[in-house]
Amino acid sequence: MPDNVVAVSVSGEVTGDDYKNVLIPAVEEKIKKYGKVRMLYQLDEELEWFTLNAMLEDAKVGIQNITAFEKIAVVSDVDWVNSAVGIFKFVIPFPVKTYKNEELSEAKAWISE
Repeated sequence: MPDNVVAVSVSGEVTGDDYKNVLIPAVEEKIKKYGKVRMLYQLDEELEWFTLNAMLEDAKVGIQNITAFEKIAVVSDVDWVNSAVGIFKFVIPFPVKTYKNEELSEAKAWISE
């Protein structure tokens, strides 16, 4: 992936600590280095659940850095995740696309454009 892309793949249970210890530092590092960041977020078939803290941390990182994102690709076969992204992408001031896991290569191509 290009250097200005944070690419993560998640499975199992995603917690607030996962955001605080892994995702947020990665996003902040890229923002510091490039000013703008792109994100490829893949949820694999083993995803079980997002804890409430994870959802809150996700919202917090998005709100605090809303102008620092160029675009986000969400890759998931989890219907509720794709539906939620579909609802919120209309109020987000940058392009957001959803893909199924079988379309990962298309998501990578789009986020790299």
